[in-house]
Amino acid sequence: MLTLDQIEAIAREGHAHQRDEGGHPYLEHVQAVVDGVRERGGSDEQIAAAWLHDTIEDNVLSREWLDSAQLPQEVKDLVDAMTKRPGEGDASYTQRILATPGARLIKEADLAHNSDPDRLALLDEPTRSQLGEKYTRMRRLLDLQEP
Repeated sequence: MLTLDQIEAIAREGHAHQRDEGGHPYLEHVQAVVDGVRERGGSDEQIAAAWLHDTIEDNVLSREWLDSAQLPQEVKDLVDAMTKRPGEGDASYTQRILATPGARLIKEADLAHNSDPDRLALLDEPTRSQLGEKYTRMRRLLDLQEP
């Protein structure tokens, strides 16, 4: 099985050249989600999945890689739950998160960082407004408190 250090290295290598919408290294977001999972008392499996939470959706790694990776099935299930499919609606996506034990905590950490006012302030007003509405809708569907 891959260790947490190896999983972190895979995520860091995969996201190394990506930037977020504000122009910052995308790894800052991934690290913030991992830190948020740790702060919320997440398990090693949840931390591993937090490192990988955007790798399939962002085409950093393939679904085939995930299927064949030397990872516990729980980590694979968590990463799968966190991966929004092309054309998938929010209701279907959040139902999968809620149906996967441990995924809601990872999504909570993800939304907390995505909703960070300092991070959103770097975006233009239409994008900031659109994302704010999206994150509020996701929190409501997941029954999470506003930050």
